[in-house]
Amino acid sequence: MRSFRIGSAFGIPIKLDLTFLLILPVFAWLIGTQVGQWVEIMNQLWNLGLTAEPLSTGSMPLLLGAIAAVGLFVGVVLHELGHSVVAMRFGFPIDSITLWIFGGVARLTDQPENWLEELLIAIAGPVVSIILGVGSYLALFAIPVEQEAIRFVVGYLALMNLVLAAFNLLPGFPMDGGRVLRALLARTRPFAQATQIAAEVGKLFAILLGLFGLLGGNIILIGIAFFIYIGASSEAQQTVLSAAFRNVRVRDVMTPAEDLQTVSPDTSIADLLDKMFRQRHTGYPVVHDGELVGMITLDDARSVREVERDAYTVEEVMSTDVKTISADSDAIDALESIQQHSIGRLPVIDANGDVAGIISRTDLMTAFDIIKSSGRSEEELAPREHPS
Repeated sequence: MRSFRIGSAFGIPIKLDLTFLLILPVFAWLIGTQVGQWVEIMNQLWNLGLTAEPLSTGSMPLLLGAIAAVGLFVGVVLHELGHSVVAMRFGFPIDSITLWIFGGVARLTDQPENWLEELLIAIAGPVVSIILGVGSYLALFAIPVEQEAIRFVVGYLALMNLVLAAFNLLPGFPMDGGRVLRALLARTRPFAQATQIAAEVGKLFAILLGLFGLLGGNIILIGIAFFIYIGASSEAQQTVLSAAFRNVRVRDVMTPAEDLQTVSPDTSIADLLDKMFRQRHTGYPVVHDGELVGMITLDDARSVREVERDAYTVEEVMSTDVKTISADSDAIDALESIQQHSIGRLPVIDANGDVAGIISRTDLMTAFDIIKSSGRSEEELAPREHPS
């Protein structure tokens, strides 16, 4: 997501994704065009005695829609802060909170595997939403009856925060309810197995939600269903990988320095391409006097026109912004770094800062297949007894 920071709370950066800037006016418009319907709903639910006509004429609907939409997303931020504060209480730093087209996302830097910690983190957001909803409802009694516009906005936010809490508690992993389900499953199962079960339930929920949205012509529900399905699949896969790579270090998987193919900065692009063809490699560390100075890939080489490849050297087109990883790092950290930076390989550095080898996505996937075939991952996922 492309986002920019707008502030912080409790030391957590709060960001807006570009998609949020698109959805906010849409929500404001939807609320504004449905003021009459919301008046009827809130009158029936809470007997507010609102009058639809003055609230749904002139520019008032647009103003009410804009204020209510902003208030709704403020509630979403507070919901995510609820998760974040509890997570930090358990020692899990929060990278950021980002508002985007489907609400808010609090990014934890690590995943709690203690079922009680995850349970408390998961329910913290809905608890905040319930408090906001109940608090807004009680505030209605302190607002003069003649202040109908204010009572409409506060009543709408009371209802929406309660709906937000209820919706998030549905078992649509990786939503809050799905995480609650995983936490409860993890009481008697390994964390990875609990994730797989919760993910399957989440995908089933996503399919049902998508069908409901399709039949009702609700594009937003269809989008949320798609997000839930993809999120459930992705997190389940990531958890299985983490379980398989438990206690596996980068040095266990990497191609060591003695087997490492490198190129020097003064190698011509023509010679580099010939080397790539012969050795079937598409990327090389660039080393000068034993020191890593860059990385060169097939895409870098292709950027040079064919007629100029004898004249250009590796040094002129290589990337000097090289992402590296320590040989003692966890293998799963290498995979996450490769995915985050959309690269194919990472040079590995030893304790002295020298090149110890290289680790690629292929190395990691091959190691995963071997670990899985050896039965290690199945053992990790097998049920075990937990103390009650």
